[in-house]
Amino acid sequence: MLLMIMRMMMMLMMMMMMMMMMMMMMMMMMMMMMMMMMMMMMVVMMMMMMMMMMMMMMMMMMMMMMMMMMMMMMMMMTTTTTTTKTTTTTTTTTTTTTTMMMMMMMMMMMMMMMMMMMMMMMMMMMMMMMMMMMMMMMIMMMMVMVMMMMMVRRRRRRRRRRRILYRYPVSTSY
Repeated sequence: MLLMIMRMMMMLMMMMMMMMMMMMMMMMMMMMMMMMMMMMMMVVMMMMMMMMMMMMMMMMMMMMMMMMMMMMMMMMMTTTTTTTKTTTTTTTTTTTTTTMMMMMMMMMMMMMMMMMMMMMMMMMMMMMMMMMMMMMMMIMMMMVMVMMMMMVRRRRRRRRRRRILYRYPVSTSY
């Protein structure tokens, strides 16, 4: 009887140990997953930041271009007016109007360009986001698969061990 009790105790201990091991493994896996997720998030954030910077740069460039154009136009207007003041007044008006028209056209063009750039950037951002999401999903799936495999393996091992433990006492008890 004592032997039997001892054996039972041993079995319990073994079970407890196994459970502890399982728990530890699970915890480790969870930690790993968390780390991976964090890393991925960091990458995404970095990408986003980069994109934002690019957008800002583009905007700045466009603004500068616009300013330059405006300055140029203004200069042109002044020159035309000053040069043609000696002659008739009709020419001045015509030149100013044309320059104005030109300026408007340039402005429109610039605006269009800016819009296009913005659209492109937005598209890029969306694409990046989609890609990241896909990657995340893939990694998650892989993790789950690994977990399943590990679980199956553990179960098999457990069963085998249990069987062996069960068999031996019966054969050597009496």
